[in-house]
Amino acid sequence: MSEVKEKIGALQKYLDSRIVGQKELVKKLIITLLADGHALLEGAPGLAKTKAIKTLSECIRANYNRIQFTPDLLPSDITGSDIYIAERGDFEFRQGPIFANLVLADEINRAPAKVQSALLEAMAERQVSVGGKQYRLPDLFMVLATQNPIEQEGTYNLPEAQLDRFLMYIKIDQPDIETERKILKLVRAEQLGEKAQNEAWNEFINKVGKISIEDVLAARHEVLSTHVSEGLEEYLVQLIVATRHPEKYDISLKEKILYGASPRATIALDKCAKINAWLEGRNFVTPEDVHAVVYDVLRHRIILSFEAQADGLTSDDIIGMLLKFVPLP
Repeated sequence: MSEVKEKIGALQKYLDSRIVGQKELVKKLIITLLADGHALLEGAPGLAKTKAIKTLSECIRANYNRIQFTPDLLPSDITGSDIYIAERGDFEFRQGPIFANLVLADEINRAPAKVQSALLEAMAERQVSVGGKQYRLPDLFMVLATQNPIEQEGTYNLPEAQLDRFLMYIKIDQPDIETERKILKLVRAEQLGEKAQNEAWNEFINKVGKISIEDVLAARHEVLSTHVSEGLEEYLVQLIVATRHPEKYDISLKEKILYGASPRATIALDKCAKINAWLEGRNFVTPEDVHAVVYDVLRHRIILSFEAQADGLTSDDIIGMLLKFVPLP
């Protein structure tokens, strides 16, 4: 096992100890980090979305900023703005909170269109434009956004172009009863400052120290060598093409999908499957690796028709159908 693999494994173990019952969420956050992407987390309040992101940032030796999105937010509140310096008689650019390595965009669907546009440029181009000038963002730059699916008042649906910029769209369910008990015990222990909680942190720090930006970049490079066979590569491509031409597999699906996934989905699925295999300790990708990430990669990239929505279908339902129709390699 390489040194960087050991560090990422220790990071995953520590996050699992702090974010109880959310192993898949932890794993997918790490996949997003190593894939140089952005993630959108959706779930009801109180499901540790913000805690997971903040805990991840505490384990990495990098800059972290949190932006609370509200309907009255302005683009300059995110990007920064030119400030007039009277002593010099000139303007100076003051960076906004987007200039960080990890950015938590809390309740992102509360932001209006102009703010969404500024964030889209940052996510897509890794830069912001202010006063006709472009300013580069850090090499390690990841937006982790949350949205609440319950409340609709004062919210704005994210445009499809911006949704496509998210590597993964992760949905979080309510915990089962056993997990609920563990959460209660964990919170009590944290409130009392019990030794067990400190030991988990000390074990992580003593084993690897905080994860550095160089460690993350090294892990990204190592993941690239994960092998994908020709057969599995063809399977991956066929899955994406099936979202655009579902009639090749089932004529009834043609009326259910308005738009299929873009080539960006192919690249994302390939990256995420490789990283999933790497985290599982393999240097080759299997169909199980593709299936482990396919819902999170595709659910926001398939636009359903009115007929499908009227039938109560979701993107996840369509993805499940396509997995049955597209033959395994």
